[in-house]
Amino acid sequence: MATKARKIHPAWIAAIVTFFTLVATAGFRSAPSVLIVPLEDAFGWSRSDISLAVSVNVLLYGLTAPFAAALMDRFGIRRVAMIALAVVGTGAACTVFIQKPWHLVALWGFVVGTGTGSMALVFAASVANRWFVSHRGLVLGALTAATATGQLIFLPGLSTLAMNYGWKSVSLTVAAGAFIMVPVIALFLRERPESMGLTPLGAPTDWTPPPPPTINAAKLAIVTLKEASHHKDFWYLIGSFFVCGLSTSGLIGTHFIPAAHDHGMMEVAAASLLALVGVFDVIGTIFSGWLTDRYDPRKLLFIYYLSRGLSLFLLPHILFSSIHASTLVFVIFYGLDWVATVPPTIMLCRTILGPTRGTVIYGWVFAAHQVGGSIAALGAAILRVKLGDYAAAFYISGGLCIVTSFAVLQIAKNLSIEKLRA
Repeated sequence: MATKARKIHPAWIAAIVTFFTLVATAGFRSAPSVLIVPLEDAFGWSRSDISLAVSVNVLLYGLTAPFAAALMDRFGIRRVAMIALAVVGTGAACTVFIQKPWHLVALWGFVVGTGTGSMALVFAASVANRWFVSHRGLVLGALTAATATGQLIFLPGLSTLAMNYGWKSVSLTVAAGAFIMVPVIALFLRERPESMGLTPLGAPTDWTPPPPPTINAAKLAIVTLKEASHHKDFWYLIGSFFVCGLSTSGLIGTHFIPAAHDHGMMEVAAASLLALVGVFDVIGTIFSGWLTDRYDPRKLLFIYYLSRGLSLFLLPHILFSSIHASTLVFVIFYGLDWVATVPPTIMLCRTILGPTRGTVIYGWVFAAHQVGGSIAALGAAILRVKLGDYAAAFYISGGLCIVTSFAVLQIAKNLSIEKLRA
């Protein structure tokens, strides 16, 4: 019996716990898009006022990431994740007392943004890098897909709650979910394979654990940024992921539901469509992880960004009046591409300063992703107020994706695929 039990490597348990934690975190992240219209109706605030809180949330979700990655290296994944979940729960619970727009910015923007940013995809990268040598790309794809799964599970339900019980019910549901996940992390997530007398899944016989960081977490994050900034490939990754965030979480993730509402679609129907994006995102991102284990990540990124750009140019012409077949085609196509960029990007982050600091590098690259998302969350709202619709925002984002698709081919041009995977 003991022999059979050991056939399941504990790395898979760590991946499963991380998956469900990220599912919950994605649910927390999806809530602002559901709250925009209800808060407009409840308080009479402008869409740009509400979107400012979303913009701050998205920005801090990213800027916290490199420091969270360094903190996880220094103090442990479990401790950082549990504190972050407690912060999210507290911030969301306190949101029910807001009376002014700046209250929303302070709580949903700063508090919840910092808490969710302390987990996010750096959490996935940390677990995958610690526990896996083989199947790392596949695991990164699955953990990235957890963000879509959370969106799939939570969006229609949160939208229904907001319509039937008011926006406060959404905040309380998010808070409860965050607090529930704290003991799950404490009980089931193990810190690293060495603590169990094991090696990462697929590690060679002569594998040795990387040395622990000798400097504090904040300094490690800053030193890594300073050293990485001398590498042009780092800036290609920063720029590409900036556009990735601008075209996904900032634009579609934040404004899809209110844009559909502008064109007469019911909020629950729009939320269901956005959740359907999440269904196909799960498929697309896991498949992207599988492809990253086998093909050149630069060429994969080229295909992903080019496809996304073309789809955004088509969006204003096919979407929103009702759920036509063309709308569903866009949802399927865009869903497959939503965060398929993550596994190849994480793979390329390991080439800048080596594998040992790949997660912190990715933290900074992910920060750029959220800066782009923050700009789009606020900028698209301003364009909508000034021009009356979101078409200009979609065209600008689509053009940037097409430019990015060619830029990513310049990353690590002198490295073979074998060296990329080392």
